[in-house]
Amino acid sequence: MAFNNLKLWLIFAPVMPIPLNKKDIRALGLSELKQAMELMGEKSFRAAQVHEWLWKKSARSFEEMSNLSKELRQKLNEQFVINAIQVIDKQVSSDRTIKSSFRLFDGHLIEGVLIPTEDRMTACVSSQVGCSLTCKFCATGKMDRVRNLNPDEIYDQVVLIRDWAIKHYGIPLTNIVFMGMGEPLLNYNNVLKSIEKITGEDGLNMASDRITVSTAGIAKMIRKLADDKVKFNLALSLHAANDVKRNLIMPINESNSLESVVEALQYFKQHAKGKLTFEYIAFKDFNESIDDARELIAICKKVPAKVNIIEYNPIGDGQFSKADSNKIDQFQRYLERNGVIATVRRSRGKDIDAACGQLANKKHEHALVAN
Repeated sequence: MAFNNLKLWLIFAPVMPIPLNKKDIRALGLSELKQAMELMGEKSFRAAQVHEWLWKKSARSFEEMSNLSKELRQKLNEQFVINAIQVIDKQVSSDRTIKSSFRLFDGHLIEGVLIPTEDRMTACVSSQVGCSLTCKFCATGKMDRVRNLNPDEIYDQVVLIRDWAIKHYGIPLTNIVFMGMGEPLLNYNNVLKSIEKITGEDGLNMASDRITVSTAGIAKMIRKLADDKVKFNLALSLHAANDVKRNLIMPINESNSLESVVEALQYFKQHAKGKLTFEYIAFKDFNESIDDARELIAICKKVPAKVNIIEYNPIGDGQFSKADSNKIDQFQRYLERNGVIATVRRSRGKDIDAACGQLANKKHEHALVAN
């Protein structure tokens, strides 16, 4: 499908007041739903029907639950709420990448991206409103962390981005990456609960090996992933292969040294099933030399992993520049000659600020005041 406009603005309903007397029904497990049904004088099997509507059929209102009686739907509407996220803005890049801005039930804003390529449709989702890690090269890192996303808010992003893939390209969603706004491992429980709903047979039933969670490197939480024997893939946002350089661009490294992170990754590979990838943004005159490649190779010998070399996407502060393409190619070839699988990942969605490190809700940072 051809797109005549790079930017499509979709402004939906204004922020609605939060119903203080209603419970978030998606915060209830199946057993709690059964108790709720019994308190309403309903058969307990109705809980399974409601659960299916919420997580398998992705219902956004009780009115959609057509196999429930009108009376039960009314009872549900009186006691519970479905805090479905809303699309308030959609932009389509010249390379077909689609970025969506989502409004949460409390008015806060996040962003998610559909990344189409020849062989896959990938949803890039957020896990927090803002971020607390202050990575120097990342637009989200310049925002304050407001709060963690709930499992249903992460789930909703996947559903809505999946719908974009079908609507615009006629191709189902194939992959999910937790590489949007926020640090997933600082929202550990909610991220894992969302993945349960995305991969479960009673949910979206997507394959665990099609999901990748990215982290800036929080050693104790990487070990927890291993102890929980997760089945999804893990990506480390590495970006520098020695502590001196990594401290300069990623303050989290000051409390999570490369040595501690490498040890945690070794533990992960021993106990978890997922694959491991190193994400490595190439910055001009900073981390793209052959000496930098040698240090990266040394890490890969300790923890075998594929390396994704990523073009830097400027965020407007002038602090870093994109490395020259020739230097990136030389860097990649040197890695491969020394036994490291390395791929150069060309940026997508740069013209709509949808590329790696650019998510920041720049166009909507004052939206709450306006509403």
